[in-house]
Amino acid sequence: MNFFEAIFFGIIQGLTEFLPVSSSAHIRIIGAVLGDDPGAAFTAIIQIGTEAAVLLYFRHDIARILSHWYRCLIGTNGTDMHSRFGAGDKDASMGWYIIVGTMPIVIAGVLFQKRIETSLRNLWVTVSVLIIFGLLLWYFDAKSKQIKKLDDMNMKEAALFGVGQMLALIPGVSRSGGTITFGRAMGYTREAAARVSFLMAIPAVFGAAVLETIKAIGDASSEPGFPGWGATICATIVSFIVGYMVIIAFLKIISTFSYKGFAIYRIVVAVIVAILLIAGVILPLAGPQS
Repeated sequence: MNFFEAIFFGIIQGLTEFLPVSSSAHIRIIGAVLGDDPGAAFTAIIQIGTEAAVLLYFRHDIARILSHWYRCLIGTNGTDMHSRFGAGDKDASMGWYIIVGTMPIVIAGVLFQKRIETSLRNLWVTVSVLIIFGLLLWYFDAKSKQIKKLDDMNMKEAALFGVGQMLALIPGVSRSGGTITFGRAMGYTREAAARVSFLMAIPAVFGAAVLETIKAIGDASSEPGFPGWGATICATIVSFIVGYMVIIAFLKIISTFSYKGFAIYRIVVAVIVAILLIAGVILPLAGPQS
């Protein structure tokens, strides 16, 4: 992978990480078409760029949630169990909801790590879930009411949001797509579901990206597709800049329009990839057909 391809992958990561279209599917598909597997180290590092964009955009929300959560935890608002778990303090409660919503993806990631990194990367699996979750997003967004906001969340619904995020371990589901679909199914507004998706992504995705980077950093230079540290750092910066702009645009778009366009896009991409697979242009578990 050369410098310009690395930058291209950084742009793709920034464009797709926060949209309900699956960034992992796009990187997997484009890597197969180009014949350049970005590699675990490169992919993990550029994810730090997009998650840094979330930290910057939601910095005030994050600071408020963390400070309220900590005060409740140490008993500032009361020493009984209900007070420590955020009773009467929506920001402290959100802190606990994010923790609960993060647990499913962490547990599943540990238990099914080998399968996630092997058989679930089959492009036929990606095609299938792109279509299935595209249709589910389309259906629930069209049929569900928009009556719930962030302040209406409870522990059970936080866990359900977490299940939606957990399913994103399958390339093609989309982390934001999974949480948004579950949120719309529960009656959350489009913007509220998107904000939950952004906030719940912080510990799960940022933590995983940092850990994967630390693990892979020693072996990065030996990966066949690794473009070098200069190109990787540039791609990470690009993913940060593009990702930040996408967050701003996405929240504005969904305040006016539905998720229907994203659902149709998922289905179109799935059909194109299926045609390429049937024609033998790309292979389910490799790059282009030689």
